Amino acid sequence: MAPLVYLCARPQAGAAAAEYESFRTAMHLDADELERWDLVQDELPADFASRWRGAVVGGSPFNVADPESAKTDVQRRLEAGLARLAETAASGGVAALFTCYGIGVATRALGGEVTRAYPEDTGPTRVTLTDEGRRDPVFGGLADTFTALTAHKEGTGRMPAGATLLATNGACPVQAYRVGERLYAMQFHPEPTGQAFTERMAVYRDDGYFAAGDYDRIAALVLAASLTEPARILRAFATAF
Repeated sequence: MAPLVYLCARPQAGAAAAEYESFRTAMHLDADELERWDLVQDELPADFASRWRGAVVGGSPFNVADPESAKTDVQRRLEAGLARLAETAASGGVAALFTCYGIGVATRALGGEVTRAYPEDTGPTRVTLTDEGRRDPVFGGLADTFTALTAHKEGTGRMPAGATLLATNGACPVQAYRVGERLYAMQFHPEPTGQAFTERMAVYRDDGYFAAGDYDRIAALVLAASLTEPARILRAFATAF
């Protein structure tokens, strides 16, 4: 069986390595079962759909909604590769799970709208499954409402045509959706433990996600949060595909 792959969209090497380990650990996979490909350094391989049976996409300090003229060559190339992945997954050619920054790339690539209207503060948020989410093969085993971790400056204003809304909340109504049978996208981070998330916060504490002076207060909230459900999504995805 072909392995899964973690596609890195983070320029910060330490944060990227930690994110990979968070995905691998949450999915209960060995290193040879979840490979790693750095899209910051290398283009998405042309044979990605046959090389890997599925991909998980993490976060990034990049923002999809930024003007194209403000994006670096690296960001534009990276987003073009992820758009190819989204289009292939939407048509059933490969399985893909996009998170945080990744949901924005998938949304735009498939004709939806990404907007600055739905940011969420860094830290725990409450997410509720829709009726379709409760019936979904990947999300259906979760509690109806659960705690997840977020840190984002943009969100999905309009889902791609044909997308099925799986999870929502008041601050950012599109928390997760599915397109077809093999593309999943979510705004929250399903992979980190509270400790791993606070370490990621330290890397990005001056990047505008939260006031640097609030680090200790937010970290305490993160460490106190019950985060049992989001990792179950990753394990279900790894099992299903």
